[in-house]
Amino acid sequence: MRIGELARRTGTTARALRHYEQAGLLTSERAPNGYRVYDASAEARVRNIRHLLDAGLTLEDVSFFAPCLDGDIAAAPPSPAGLRVAEERLAVLEARIAAQTEVRDRLRDALRHASATVRAAA
Repeated sequence: MRIGELARRTGTTARALRHYEQAGLLTSERAPNGYRVYDASAEARVRNIRHLLDAGLTLEDVSFFAPCLDGDIAAAPPSPAGLRVAEERLAVLEARIAAQTEVRDRLRDALRHASATVRAAA
């Protein structure tokens, strides 16, 4: 199938598919006219890539799962390497959330102080 059809079937974009290919997660053949042509297994592979990305992993993280991207990754038992990658990504996300929460709290406090100052002056 061509790139547009694969994009429609998987709910992604042709640009994302080219990006996955550039990252080494997806392969295609070239038709005589230069168009990318994907085999039927590409659909499951792209869905699995999307599943992992939607779970918060990066493309670099997804590359650790490359050997199992053609199967039912959601139902497969996790590998120790896969668990490690997911745990590391979770730690990064939790640190970012904590940092953003701290910034939000500082902004909230500054707004409360500014609002109180404006009310006191009125």
